[in-house]
Amino acid sequence: MTIADDTAWQAVLKRDRSFDGRFVTGVHSTGIYCRPSCSARHPRRENVRFYASAREARAAGLRPCMRCRPDDIARDEAALARAIALIRASEEAIPLDVLAGAAGYSPAHFQRLFKRAVGLSPAGYARALRVERAGAALSAGASVTEAVYAAGFGAPSRFYEASEGRMGMAPSAWRDGGRGVTIRWAVVPTTLGDMLVAATGKGVCRLSFDEDRDELARRFPHAELVAGGDAFAALLADVITAVEQPGDSRAIPLDVQGTAFQEAVWRELRRIPPGETRSYAQIAAAVGKPGAVRAAGSANGANNVAVLIPCHRVIRTDGTLGGYAYGLDIKRELLRREGGS
Repeated sequence: MTIADDTAWQAVLKRDRSFDGRFVTGVHSTGIYCRPSCSARHPRRENVRFYASAREARAAGLRPCMRCRPDDIARDEAALARAIALIRASEEAIPLDVLAGAAGYSPAHFQRLFKRAVGLSPAGYARALRVERAGAALSAGASVTEAVYAAGFGAPSRFYEASEGRMGMAPSAWRDGGRGVTIRWAVVPTTLGDMLVAATGKGVCRLSFDEDRDELARRFPHAELVAGGDAFAALLADVITAVEQPGDSRAIPLDVQGTAFQEAVWRELRRIPPGETRSYAQIAAAVGKPGAVRAAGSANGANNVAVLIPCHRVIRTDGTLGGYAYGLDIKRELLRREGGS
């Protein structure tokens, strides 16, 4: 297997869906193999071996997990590819049951599968694609009206409704690992540790701690990664200031992509004033989904740009810190600097 065992184990602990299809986890104490993202309780490390394919795992005497169904990965990918091709080829909205039928799944299951893989519902992806096409037509010199109708919108108002609140890179570019996008990056020392900052021409697309170019390349395998640059230096200086002296960083442009719910949560996070905190329940209520507390927490954790989208300002209802992707020490220190704890 080309992926190092330590990297594979960390992917399993994080239930990282981006590794699904790249290897399977063999659990020899139970005799099964799973996707890296399997939601079952984590096995003990000494009982785990990693296999490059399901075929290798079966050859070792293991059987597929009935919860995550690792043998369905190839079928899922083929179904998604067919659905995306249909959406891209059609000028009209395709009903969910038609797409699901073409993929061979029930509508409810296909909707979940599509959102998990693409980050948008099929309808949301189609709307985003129309916005992208309209933007391309505008860049080519078409009038707004021409571009809007050519992209499949029934009226200009529909275009503006679909465009409102989108936060950056075209959905197709995000899904395709940044294909056609130039990303400038640097790793710089800060008082919180080494910090990776990466940005497209639209804004910051990654801010993280203790990561390097290899991690950036894994997230955007098809992007052109360029170290530094004069134009990037000014943005980088602003980002460093935002980390060392955290406050209102909303003037720093972002280029991130998520589901409609995730982006709603991220916008709400950016509204939290420096020095204040909110609970996960408060965030869920603020975006109009009071019952989606766990989903709000997941959206919080899916944040690609630490500090600039201040997920560190979200704590548990009981006042404890909760989790943080880069460790509670960094979360605690950011809140201390802001005067929030």
